[in-house]
Amino acid sequence: MTSGLWELVLKGVWITIQLLVLSSLLAAGVSFVVGVARVHRLWIVRFLAGFYTEVFRGTSALVMIFWVFFVLPPAFGWQLVPLWAGTLALGLTYGAYGAEIVRGALVAVDPAQKEGGIALSFTPWQRLRLILLPQAVPEMIPPFSNLLVELLKGTALVSIMGMGDLAFSGNLVRLALQESAEIYTYILLIYFVIAFLLTRVMRGLETRLKANVGKAPERKVVTEPGPIGVGGGA
Repeated sequence: MTSGLWELVLKGVWITIQLLVLSSLLAAGVSFVVGVARVHRLWIVRFLAGFYTEVFRGTSALVMIFWVFFVLPPAFGWQLVPLWAGTLALGLTYGAYGAEIVRGALVAVDPAQKEGGIALSFTPWQRLRLILLPQAVPEMIPPFSNLLVELLKGTALVSIMGMGDLAFSGNLVRLALQESAEIYTYILLIYFVIAFLLTRVMRGLETRLKANVGKAPERKVVTEPGPIGVGGGA
């Protein structure tokens, strides 16, 4: 490929990364707010959070992007740029999946820990901040890592809006060169590299968070076997 075409691909990579960062931040915020609401003591809060989760998990991310970009703006008399439309649609959609991760991790905390907080006269907010979240967050990291990779792959859906992300730029290069195998192989490799780096970062974060709560994985010590006949050997 020429330098100009590579520049187009790199610009697509940058747009994809921007979309990934923005939508993942929105999804993380939605995940924690809705996930905590799923275990709230008030039934109406639990109902509304559950309704949101079921709606966004039960709809197509592709159709949601169409709806946010083509249907929602005219109803309010304004227009979203593709980057923000994609961020909103992906963040809300994947945030619904993340909310279930948060809910499951909070429910999995030992009930004795919660009872201890009640015995110490902690408020619900103090129990959440000081007892539940420090133990639940490390358990959320592996499923959140998978969800983040899925979100990365979901960013390719924004190309339907004509947004110059990696998938859209790659297709333009394919049309220019009339070469599908080479271009799409490059695109697949770029997605793989980004996903691999994301999983490495998330794994390091998991190790660090578990170490903070005393759950760091133990290092296995491999001992050299002694000579036969020494130390009780046959």
